[in-house]
Amino acid sequence: MASGGSAIRGTRVGSGPMGEQDRGVQAERISVSYWDAMGNETVRYFSAQVEPEDIPELIDSPTTGLPAGRDKDNPPVVASNEPYKTHLAYVKERRTEKEAKQILDDALERLRVKKGRR
Repeated sequence: MASGGSAIRGTRVGSGPMGEQDRGVQAERISVSYWDAMGNETVRYFSAQVEPEDIPELIDSPTTGLPAGRDKDNPPVVASNEPYKTHLAYVKERRTEKEAKQILDDALERLRVKKGRR
């Protein structure tokens, strides 16, 4: 069965010629390029009325997730991620073994007094 094609299938009534470019007035804009450490370029567009100091110096690259900057020759370096530390690890950074033992002994003594074992 041959299908009878319609020239206007998929278009809105009164939409005008296909590929019409005039969709209203576009605001003036500027393009800013950012580069990440792997050399990927990302272009962001900003209003031409935006002050230069309001345009961010760094963004996250959508391609790699790395930080991207405006200087192609010197992209930002990846910050080293510190591994997750537990509360105990932070305490051990601030206390010596002797201080930790004394604090523990004091806490245990207070518990014993509270429970009536001393």
